[in-house]
Amino acid sequence: MVGIIIATHGEFADGIKQSGTMIFGEQANVESVTFMPSEGPEDLQRKLREAVDKIDSDEILFLVDLWGGSPFNQANILFEESPENRAIVAGLSLPMLIESYASRFSMNTAHEIAKAIVPTGKDGVKVRPEALQPAEAVAAAPVAAAQPQGAIPEGTVIGDGKIKFVLARIDTRLLHGQVATGWTKATNPNRIIVVSDTVAQDDLRKKLIEQAAPPGVRAHVVPLKKFVEVSKDPRFGNTKALVLFENPQDALAVIEQGVEIPELNVGSMAHSVGKVLVSTTLSMNQADVDTFKKLRDLGVKFDVRKVPNDKASDLFKMISAKANEGLSL
Repeated sequence: MVGIIIATHGEFADGIKQSGTMIFGEQANVESVTFMPSEGPEDLQRKLREAVDKIDSDEILFLVDLWGGSPFNQANILFEESPENRAIVAGLSLPMLIESYASRFSMNTAHEIAKAIVPTGKDGVKVRPEALQPAEAVAAAPVAAAQPQGAIPEGTVIGDGKIKFVLARIDTRLLHGQVATGWTKATNPNRIIVVSDTVAQDDLRKKLIEQAAPPGVRAHVVPLKKFVEVSKDPRFGNTKALVLFENPQDALAVIEQGVEIPELNVGSMAHSVGKVLVSTTLSMNQADVDTFKKLRDLGVKFDVRKVPNDKASDLFKMISAKANEGLSL
């Protein structure tokens, strides 16, 4: 696995590493190096070399804040010692860091990852109101390859006629950073579908969700009935969808109507009065537990993870551990 060293002025390196962990999970072979006001170039060089020694790989990518700044200059000394398997990218942002994590799934060299994350850094700079966005940036935005596009006659079969659910997730927050970056990178959908009767009736929430979609992916909000129809429409045969439910009850409702979802990722269920904290991100009441039992009886499997790099947990073992707090299997 390619090692990553984040080096910045001040504590930015530690902070952005922590932010990356919140979105993409704990990462191996990643070190942060801070350059503080009281330190000199020699101190920074020493810290960088200590970080290199901790990396379990010959392939190392240095992510720095400013081209020509001290972190860049000191990292450049290390780069020159082994330019064939080291690379430096300046202008570090959170989208670039997340992209570098995701790229390690499929890329084996620092040079490959360095090349891959530069466009992500540029695409991550966006403005509201949209009229302030430079014209060339708007023109460069990728276009989703989802189907269907335009008016396609009913009954038309595209691809094999079956929508592909690359991930179906229960998440009270619906589309947020961990989904828009971490899970989207891990599953590579061309559409994100939020399935909720409540949100479908809220124009503001719909607009915010549609605008939160990452580059190259279209986001839609549909009521449960419409989602059932879409899942059976052969015109969506080339669609790879990441599906989001607010709660297990909505997931059960569409599955009982014939939507084929073999596995549910259980990511986040917000705490409220009357609910039991099952984990740091999951709160349930007995109605939720009963719903999960019905889903299990229908053959649905459960993948309990907040972010892709988390280790999967056993949902019903977690619930059983809370029997003394009123949850019953």
